[in-house]
Amino acid sequence: MSTVLPPSAISLPVRLYPLGDAAVVLEFGNDISAATHRAIAAFSARLLRQPFAGLREVVPAFTTLTVYYDPWLASGNGQHLPYERVAAQLRELLQVSEKAEAAEETEIVEIPVCYGGAFGPDLAFVAQHTGLSPAAVIALHTAPEYLVHMIGFAPGFPYLGGLDARLATPRRPQPRPLVPAGTVGIAGPQTGIYSLPTPGGWQLIGRTPLALFDAGWKQPSRLRAGQKLRFVAISEAEFTEIQPPQP
Repeated sequence: MSTVLPPSAISLPVRLYPLGDAAVVLEFGNDISAATHRAIAAFSARLLRQPFAGLREVVPAFTTLTVYYDPWLASGNGQHLPYERVAAQLRELLQVSEKAEAAEETEIVEIPVCYGGAFGPDLAFVAQHTGLSPAAVIALHTAPEYLVHMIGFAPGFPYLGGLDARLATPRRPQPRPLVPAGTVGIAGPQTGIYSLPTPGGWQLIGRTPLALFDAGWKQPSRLRAGQKLRFVAISEAEFTEIQPPQP
């Protein structure tokens, strides 16, 4: 059973529905935008400041926030139905009149990218599809500040908002069996960075020498939802200088 809440302190209507027996999805409409992201980030921060019993994890996405919980703890050790109790607490938190804004990220993360050649084998195709020169594609791709809407697909893979509409290019008809980690791609109106070697069908235009994910790091993902980043074009020589030595 789902519930739709009217706008309140959160300025968007929010729909709640269960995901299995240990999670609730909060759907903040269907508009992928900075406003939707801010609403999700604001509520995530509020929930982490005021956690309910049994809260395990919150996972933001483009238009949703999934809240995972321990059913036994959330039920009050068997006194209540866990989903109903969690949903009620989330509804109450959504209706709080106090305005809570997501903290703005002031730092812009710079991601160096070597475009074209072996690092970006699809740069020429993107240029042909868009009617631009390869140099113009690079200029347009490095111009914006991108917003990290979510991390997904693979650990550390950032889905970015802010791609210039002139660079929109459809996915490849046949995905590659393996895309190297650090590769930057375009798929439709989106751009992103492959954090790990995985199959993929995005149009590959460059590669960063930076590692985006390492399970041994204290924070395994270099990027997180809510951050802003900018791509910076570098040469192959600079790529080699930045890239850590391979084991």
